Formats: sequence, C-alpha cells, structure tokens
Amino acid sequence: MIKRLKILLAGEAGELAAWTQEAGGRWIRTCALVFFASCAVYGATFGLWRSEMQALSTAVKFPLVVMLTCVGNTVLNGFLALVLGAGLSLRQSCVAILMSFTIMGMVLAAFAPVMVFLCWNVPSIYSPNAATGQSLTLLAHVTLIAFAGIVGNRRLWQLLRHFTGSASKANMVLISWLAGNLLLGSQISWILRPWIGRPDSPVHFFSEQPLQGNFFEAVWHAVTVLLHL
Repeated sequence: MIKRLKILLAGEAGELAAWTQEAGGRWIRTCALVFFASCAVYGATFGLWRSEMQALSTAVKFPLVVMLTCVGNTVLNGFLALVLGAGLSLRQSCVAILMSFTIMGMVLAAFAPVMVFLCWNVPSIYSPNAATGQSLTLLAHVTLIAFAGIVGNRRLWQLLRHFTGSASKANMVLISWLAGNLLLGSQISWILRPWIGRPDSPVHFFSEQPLQGNFFEAVWHAVTVLLHL
C-alpha cells in the first residue's frame, strides 16, 4: 500500500491508468480509508481554535463533507470528462476523482501540525481580538484546502494527458473538475457548518440556520475584518 501511495503522490500516469481499470475494489477501499483518516486528522485542526469539543466535531464532519463533495463530483466530473472527450469511462473517471481526493487528504494531513501551530499563536477565543483570530484561522484553512485540492487534481494531469493524448484537452478537463470541486465543496461546507465556531455561541455540530448566507460572504467578511485592523 505504501508503494502505491508513493506512486499516487508522484502522479505516474502509466501506473494510475492501469489502476483505473482494475476489476477488484481493493485499491478503491485503500484510497477511501486513507482519505477518511487523513481528512479526520486535518479536520480536528479546524475546530481546535474554538475548543476540544469543536475539534472533535470537525474531525468527524470534515471527512463527511469532503466525501459528499467527492461523490457529487464523481457524477458531475465523470460526465464532463465524457463530454470533453477525455477518453475515460465513467468508472475510470470515478476512480481518478477518488485518487485526487486521496492526494488532497494526504496533503492536508501533512499540514495539520502547521495549523495546530497557527491555532496556538493567533488571538484566542478569550482574547479581545478574538474576531481577528477567527478570521485568520478561517482564511488559513480556506487557502490551504484550496491549495491541497489543486495539488490533488494537478497530480492527475499526467493521467488526463495520458488518456486524452492532448495537453490542451487535459487542461480543459482539469479546469472543469476544479470548478466543480470549488462550487459544490464550498456550498456543502457552508451548509454543514460551523467549523471554527464563534466566540459568542456554544459548540454546535450543525448550524441552526444552514441556508442563511453563503461561503463566499463568510470569506469576504473575514477579509474585511483583517483589512480594518
């Protein structure tokens, strides 16, 4: 398994192409297990700024959110690959997407110590500058998750290039997949909030008003808080 994960992280097209065609489900189960474990490790750092209970909540919830995004994008991106002539069957696209999310999870897990360090150094929830600490933490997570998602998809560019036989067509598929990940993932994460938690509210597993506002408004609000320091 370790050897395969190293090859996956390296994005070696020949090996990855063969794995998308395997009849058995052992590799799919391996990816799913690594994906869940990695996302749980990183997810705990999400709520650590608020409290240990919030960290436990997000350790459970973050893998769920990413898996829902993966499942939704499996259908959407699979059909996009067919429409754009990527040369992948729907099943191959599904396996490729799962592998990209597995890479994303491992990248995030590797950055978990960095986010723990950040939580210890930004203004705490009990500080007069708690809003600044919350905004810094939120924007750091958004930036890192976006980076990990791009890395996960970029590592599979070689695979797309292998199947399409064209760099331009591979780029089209990759961009469409990234757009789908962004739009679906951001909305699911917003509905299943809170993540970091608020200084003036108790710990909740789900928001009491899940459809109020949106992800992009929250990010812009965090940016404005920092701009007015």
